[in-house]
Amino acid sequence: MAVPDLIPIMHEPGYHTDQIGRYADGQFFGCVTAAFREGVGGGDDWPEHKRWYAVLHRFDHDGHYRGSEIWYAGTTAQGERDVVDRAEQKLATWLAELPQPTFGDIAVRLFSVEVDGIVFGLVDESDDEYGEHVELYPNELGFNPPWDGEYDT
Repeated sequence: MAVPDLIPIMHEPGYHTDQIGRYADGQFFGCVTAAFREGVGGGDDWPEHKRWYAVLHRFDHDGHYRGSEIWYAGTTAQGERDVVDRAEQKLATWLAELPQPTFGDIAVRLFSVEVDGIVFGLVDESDDEYGEHVELYPNELGFNPPWDGEYDT
């Protein structure tokens, strides 16, 4: 079985995929997520390198990527709760601006965009050792056969 053209993603209230759904112009995936730039974050100064973002990916009705809003809120060293709160407020503003949003399951195609040296996207990570696998970055949500919308963290 190959990676399908459309990757189903299950809406899960109160968890990693609680801010996904459809709106008048297509589908959306919103989240607040943290990431480290490539090669940094392993030392004692990791809080200075853990970067928090508000993210809103938009797709058309057929799951084609249309664009993203990605906003840097700050680092854990600046006070993680305050930074996360700012990111959540930004995401809430973006979601409120979508015409006719409804939360629910979505199905989207692979995409990738790089911001601040960090990959944001749904990327095919299939290989001979582990088989078919798609990863949502930087969230680290993994999607695998049977492609039913469930994910691994």
